[in-house]
Amino acid sequence: MDELTAAQRTQEIAARIIAPAAAKNDREASFPREAIRELGKAGLLGLTVAREHGGAGLGPRAFASTMSTIAEADGSVAMIYLMHIMGTACIAAAAPSAAHAATLKRIAAGEHLTTLAFSEKGSRSHFWAPVSRATKQGAHAHINAYKSWVTSAGEADSYVVSTLAADGKSPTDSTLYLIDPKSPGVKTATPWDGLGLRANASSPVALEGVEVSDDNRLTEEGTGFKTMLEVVLPMFNLGQACVGLGFCRAATKSTVTHLKTAQFEHLGQSLGEALPTLRAQIAHMQITTDMLAAFIDDTVGHFEKPGPATMLRALQVKAAAGEAAIAVTSLAMRTCGGAAFSKHTGIERIFRDAHAGAVMAPTADVLREFIGKALLDIPLF
Repeated sequence: MDELTAAQRTQEIAARIIAPAAAKNDREASFPREAIRELGKAGLLGLTVAREHGGAGLGPRAFASTMSTIAEADGSVAMIYLMHIMGTACIAAAAPSAAHAATLKRIAAGEHLTTLAFSEKGSRSHFWAPVSRATKQGAHAHINAYKSWVTSAGEADSYVVSTLAADGKSPTDSTLYLIDPKSPGVKTATPWDGLGLRANASSPVALEGVEVSDDNRLTEEGTGFKTMLEVVLPMFNLGQACVGLGFCRAATKSTVTHLKTAQFEHLGQSLGEALPTLRAQIAHMQITTDMLAAFIDDTVGHFEKPGPATMLRALQVKAAAGEAAIAVTSLAMRTCGGAAFSKHTGIERIFRDAHAGAVMAPTADVLREFIGKALLDIPLF
């Protein structure tokens, strides 16, 4: 599968499966199993898996395109997909083993959904600093942890779990493990009932005395932070930015449709024809959306040819996208007025979903702190 084929398959599934179910899944907080199944059948769960494991072996440009297309149809499916791709990246970055290779082949075949389980109640949005600590017994570790935000909780086939190494000295001396959700001691703590992204099953997960063998360890002891920082953070930020772009595009398209079709019957004109103030607002929405798309394209270029500014772009792009998505969806709500608030346009759902990015680690405030440190040559940690 090449980039064009991946884009075509994503667009087809988004139009046929994801978008038509988005409102119902949001209303009922229903996990979009059909969408994930179709993405798997199309080979898109294995988009970034190496060809030697049966995947498409595609890079950041195809990833960015796929993410924004899914997000334009439904933000919940996009977040499930993003967390899956990040979990897959952690597995792929692990030392080669028969077990990890088998998992990657199942992912490439569309038979395995994975996700990240990093954030903990005690360290909140500082996802890179788990407060739980593994205990070691020979070739096994035992983990007690309360993971506060796990997308696809109770739905994924594996969790990439972080915990402090048994002999770790600092908050970043963590280890990553691949854990089967069916393992004794793993349970979804509470059902998910959020303001936005209501269909992504983002619930807390408790791990109580969970035993995991060294065969399912994804990093060397105490080196999980390196994978979080170098593998997960850049691609997650890019993916989250693409989710924001999808929100901007969806809100702008829905607003254009409303301004073209809603009528002032006494004037014989559409809202867009009658009110220049609304035309100005939709223009601002489009400009902001196009600026974000250009920023993402520039960031993808930095990922394809890494240089000194690559990490800076990775930090900037999520912060910029979060602000753009909130601005554009807020303008869409105001521009469409009662039609948006009464849920006739679908914009209200996108508005709620866009605000979820503001509280998703690393938050915009944390990213600005990182960006400022980077500009001043101050170590991030």
